[in-house]
Amino acid sequence: MATAPTPSADDEYEDLLSHWLDLESALAMLLTHPRQVRGFALKVRQGDLWLQDIIGHDTDAALYLMFQLATTSVVGYSASHALVCTTLCHLLARELRLPASERDALVHAAVTMNIGMTVLQNDLALQREPLTAEQKQAIARHPVAGAALLGELGIRDDLWLDVVAHHHDAPASAALERLPIEQRLALVLATTDRYAAMISPRKSRPGRSTSDSVRAIADQGGRFGGDVAQALARTVGAYPPGTFVRLDNDETAVVLRRGERPDTPLVATVIDAHGKALARPRLHQTAGTPRVRSALARAAITMEVNHRAMVRLGLYTARAAAAPLP
Repeated sequence: MATAPTPSADDEYEDLLSHWLDLESALAMLLTHPRQVRGFALKVRQGDLWLQDIIGHDTDAALYLMFQLATTSVVGYSASHALVCTTLCHLLARELRLPASERDALVHAAVTMNIGMTVLQNDLALQREPLTAEQKQAIARHPVAGAALLGELGIRDDLWLDVVAHHHDAPASAALERLPIEQRLALVLATTDRYAAMISPRKSRPGRSTSDSVRAIADQGGRFGGDVAQALARTVGAYPPGTFVRLDNDETAVVLRRGERPDTPLVATVIDAHGKALARPRLHQTAGTPRVRSALARAAITMEVNHRAMVRLGLYTARAAAAPLP
């Protein structure tokens, strides 16, 4: 019997992009019109399984796409933000070795934490003016309002509801082992929520670099908050796939894959030390020379990058490294 042909890296990128955008569209419908969705809880769980398939196929390629989309667009911000937070919570749940019940509650809360202000969240991403008093009140109410709406929609998982209700008032400082489960998960979600918000642009400001975002979260205090920030850096890398970095030879590169250590990713140089775009990217394993000097915010990069080519290059490199020696 003939074997099926191995899909090309081009095919894999197109499939990944298609699945990711389809999932984002499905989440947008789910969060914007929740009362019109039949079987809301089932739809959330199906979206979770869909995301697990995308991440499980190639985590680095999925992260590349996630960070690129998160840092380049404010259109449909609420669904995009939910998808970023859900992806990060899924990966953090593995890193923190959460039991299945806690993992599910955390991930499902990440999908739905802002369901009490979906339309407002989309509007705020496009708003340059300061918040109005009414908007501030809506933001303050949305965790409890969201949990109440989820209850109306048939959610009976108390842990899921508690995490949504408390994701803005998670304890700032407490020993991890002393925190009740719902507060522990709420703090994980709050950390990813802040991180995703910091790296994403608004009309009123550009997004921050990933390293600045992790540093800002860690500097906010709280032992567990620091632990979660560190776990986040270990999981996605200090310089995640899809983000840009400055090398110590003054070249600018895009990160393709995570490395053996959080600070040693595989990168492709796209701009030389004189600021000139390269016709062909140059691969570097930054565990050697050159090394990463700093992360760059997406707004610092003015050139257009061929992301299909970059993902393909990362896939080819990963497969070559994994191939057995002849």
